[in-house]
Amino acid sequence: MVAQPFGNSVSKLQAEHEDPTIEYPCEDDEPLAETEYQYEPLTYAVAALKAHFSDCDDVYAQGDMFVYYRMNDPRSVIAPDVFVVFGALDNHKRNSWLTWREGGRQPNFVLEIASESTWHWDASGKRDIYARIGVDEYWRFDPTGECINPVLIGERLVNGEYHPIEVTDEDGTLRGRSDVLNLDICVRDELELRPYDPVGGEWLMYYQEAQDALQAERAAREAAEQRIFELEAQLTRQQNNDSS
Repeated sequence: MVAQPFGNSVSKLQAEHEDPTIEYPCEDDEPLAETEYQYEPLTYAVAALKAHFSDCDDVYAQGDMFVYYRMNDPRSVIAPDVFVVFGALDNHKRNSWLTWREGGRQPNFVLEIASESTWHWDASGKRDIYARIGVDEYWRFDPTGECINPVLIGERLVNGEYHPIEVTDEDGTLRGRSDVLNLDICVRDELELRPYDPVGGEWLMYYQEAQDALQAERAAREAAEQRIFELEAQLTRQQNNDSS
């Protein structure tokens, strides 16, 4: 399955030729997430989006990875907590995302998980960079309820500027529509981030939930196969008795 890309490339930001002597680091000394409040929604969102788009060869979902957006300038780098690229060349593993080596594709969807030390930068400097390189949707989620209000903020890029995405409160569940992902981005009770698939009518599952569902499906299939085997054996015995 191939998904349709959004937005424009960032090729206009690139130099004409890449300098092979320049290195682009793939890690720094910063932790993956400051606390469990940030770590759990970050790892869940990446895993859930990977699973959701697993049938799309040109959709790349990842998190906490350096995105370099200007050739020959390793300082032009940003590290989204969660991002999705449509129109990716393929789904191979990467150390970093270098836009000029990816057909000029930049993230189409970005989600930042707020913390006390990052929320202000998320709302200012990072937001400006995402707008400049053409990130179609920018979402922010506060798992503590202490950094931003409301705890879920979505914005859509229109003519180079971000405009708010409506987020409604339905019986305690915050819900905003991501046109890029074709999903609803939701925050349920106790500040639980949970995307919802309105087409499939289901919440994107946690890893353990997905494993449990897979095991249940496998068990049901094996039980059905065993039942078929028993019925065939019973039919064979009956036919043998009838012929004797």
